[in-house]
This record gives sequence, structure tokens and C-alpha cells, in this order.
Amino acid sequence: MANPWAGEVVLRLDGERHVAKLTLGALAELEDRLGAQSLSELVARFEGDAVRASDVLALVVAGLRGGGWSGDEKDLVTAEIDGGVIEAARVAAQLLSRAFRVPE
Repeated sequence: MANPWAGEVVLRLDGERHVAKLTLGALAELEDRLGAQSLSELVARFEGDAVRASDVLALVVAGLRGGGWSGDEKDLVTAEIDGGVIEAARVAAQLLSRAFRVPE
């Protein structure tokens, strides 16, 4: 079980459970990867209607790395994500949500 108070989200890759969270370092890595100039620009990118698959990929990788995963985008591209694309998008949305608001 992930700890939403710590911003954690669970994602299963190749049948293995991983905890993801957007730490400050993970957010900085994501800003750099996506060329965002600020956290608000980064969040706005995901709030719009033009989110790209590569954005979701970068967000999930940053979250996994924030949770201690040592992989990179190439590893995630070849991994079997339990729940597929829909689950990856759900995890990405939860990561952003949990990083910037207190759970209810």
C-alpha cells in the first residue's frame, strides 16, 4: 500500500511492485527533461489538453526514480505495465495530485 501522505503511488512493472513519488529531486529532473522553467509551468503542461505520451512517460520515470527505482525511460518503454497505458496515465495524474495537495 502506498502512503498518500508521502505522495506515494504504486505501479507494477513486469509483475513487480514499485513505489513512485515526486520528490524535489524528481521534480527538478522532470523540469529539466521537459524544458519547464518553473513548477507552475510544469503543472500547467499536464493540466492542458495537449499532454503527450512522452510527457506521461517522463513523469512516471521521475516518480519511479523518486521512489528509489534505478531505471530510466528505456527501461520503462520495454517494461510490462500492469494496467497498460491507462494505468500509466492514472499513476502520472496521481503523482502530480499527491505532490501538490494534501490527501483528504
